[in-house]
Amino acid sequence: MAERLRVALLSYRSKPTCGGQGVYLRHISRELVALGHHVEVFSGQPYPELDEGVILNKVPSLDLYRDEDPFRVPKLREYRDWVDVLEFATMCTAGFPEPLTFSLRAHRELKKRAGDFDVVQDNQTLGYGVLGIQRHLPVVGTIHHPISVDRRIELKAAKGWKKLSMRRWYGFVRMQSFVAPRLSPILTVSESSLADIHRDFGVPQSNMRLIPLGVDTRFFHPRPRLPRRPGSIVAVASADSPMKGVATLLRAVAKLATERDVDLTVVSRPTPGGPTEKLVAELSLHDRVRFVHGISDEELAELIATSEVSVVPSLYEGFSLPAVEHMACGTPLVASRTGALPEVVGDAAVQVTPGDAEELAAVLRRLLDSPQERAAIGRRGYDRVMERYAWPVVAQRTVEAYGEAIAAHRATHRATHRARAGRTAG
Repeated sequence: MAERLRVALLSYRSKPTCGGQGVYLRHISRELVALGHHVEVFSGQPYPELDEGVILNKVPSLDLYRDEDPFRVPKLREYRDWVDVLEFATMCTAGFPEPLTFSLRAHRELKKRAGDFDVVQDNQTLGYGVLGIQRHLPVVGTIHHPISVDRRIELKAAKGWKKLSMRRWYGFVRMQSFVAPRLSPILTVSESSLADIHRDFGVPQSNMRLIPLGVDTRFFHPRPRLPRRPGSIVAVASADSPMKGVATLLRAVAKLATERDVDLTVVSRPTPGGPTEKLVAELSLHDRVRFVHGISDEELAELIATSEVSVVPSLYEGFSLPAVEHMACGTPLVASRTGALPEVVGDAAVQVTPGDAEELAAVLRRLLDSPQERAAIGRRGYDRVMERYAWPVVAQRTVEAYGEAIAAHRATHRATHRARAGRTAG
């Protein structure tokens, strides 16, 4: 390695399980350290799980959306400054404040420590404070997929007054669309996401670098000595997000349950009394569906590897780390034909129309009845992961992007210095 870099990784929330920002943060930070770099993570709640050698700097918010007490009202003594007031006020007016307020807090912290780092990587915060950081340090942006896509899908699913509140909730997307074009380079994970970011956020394609996500094969691998559970289906998806398609999967399983023994495990925590729990009750699936959360990587990987079929039923995905984890375990995968999923899975999964419960049920029926087809799909998935998705490669390519950002930042500063010198001489 030519140069040991001091890296600050930013993530406004870093839930450690079930895909998303926290999983990415853990793996990329571990592999950067393995390459010899110094890595510090700056994160709001929920804090990430990090491996040895990675330093966590907690950037606490008011934690208004904690699982056990969502939309809570903080006590007066909890307020520390005007950013806390802004955070609570935004929540009270139906907005989602965390990307903005975290970025302001991160700017405050990194302004004090600008000499401690060579480069900053922002993990999809895209708040105004990130532009403040960029005045002091080179910033590499990461967008797994633009949240504008989530906004469109959820607005389409919302009705009545919920549509108005949903528009307000996603108000931060306008900020992100302003910040994203001002960062370079932007890292993204698929051609699909690259096209969406260009369309929705106006980021020039020349400013983006395609670096797929990796999978931790220390945990996610086949377990040939463990038997697969007959009739078992597994999905890793946010249960109450319409975009993740869990409702479609539940309806498909309900059709299968009328004719055979089948059980579904969803790795997620649905809201008590929320839409997913109501649908389970409506479909009489209490004895066929279970939800699990808070499990370790080892437990998650074993659950996937001992299931007969895995499903990613999403209405859209910018990449889908769960899809790669399913394939890494050699479990045959059924995935929606949408977003980046066809690009990610190739011919190593059975693709279905998103939102079509009838088609999904038919494919699951066929696979559950065909051990030969399941084995063939599982082998293709495993081979695809070994060829394409490995975290050490992801980390090395990310370091190359860091070098690009550092060089551009230095060039900008030299040009600014020359311009100031010219004005002074004149």
